[in-house]
Amino acid sequence: MTREKRSGLLHHMPRKKTKGQSPADLIEPDSSLEDLRGAAESCRGCDIWQRATQVVFGEGAPGAEVMLVGEQPGTREDLDGRPFVGPAGRLLDEALIKAGIERRGIYVTNIVKHFNSTTRGKLRIHKKPNAEEIAACRPWLEAEIARVGPKVIVCLGATAAQALIARDFRVSRQRGEMMKSPLAPLITATVHPSSILRSRDDKSRHAEMRQFVEDLKKIARHLPPSALKRK
Repeated sequence: MTREKRSGLLHHMPRKKTKGQSPADLIEPDSSLEDLRGAAESCRGCDIWQRATQVVFGEGAPGAEVMLVGEQPGTREDLDGRPFVGPAGRLLDEALIKAGIERRGIYVTNIVKHFNSTTRGKLRIHKKPNAEEIAACRPWLEAEIARVGPKVIVCLGATAAQALIARDFRVSRQRGEMMKSPLAPLITATVHPSSILRSRDDKSRHAEMRQFVEDLKKIARHLPPSALKRK
């Protein structure tokens, strides 16, 4: 049986919410990133886990200078169990190279750790997490930030920006602005790479990609040499 078929069976199996498995129950003060990753597999803080194949925790270098935070895993990430490995992740990798940021030196994660979806026939379609679901998952992200200690947090897309910067934050108007934050010395936002993939035509896609790379180049100016790719 293929992995995809097994995932489909898991998706349709009824699951019961287990008490005592919220982030407050699972996060230990002295836990490492690896400990957090293992504990998150048992999280039942909201019901998104019932529609997902598995938890998708953040990954990257401990002590990374930059943390990129998206909205949630996509279909590919849900199957692989790793963040930013699908089409949007490949576009992100390309943009980081062009911006001169060392991919191996950053940490990537999402504000929600399970793929939230709605079913359309046999397909699972992306569904934006609501405020309650985002709040339920917030302790995991805060724990990641505390362990990594990034100098710059980059919110990818409006959902992440409004959760971590301000509810009225508008990426279209404020993208690339560097701000101080209780979460990190600097925080900023740009578009999510998936929005570039949804551009209406090639011309728009190339223009959006150029702007995305420019946003990342602005971020690179605030980073030490250790976080940059060697030419």
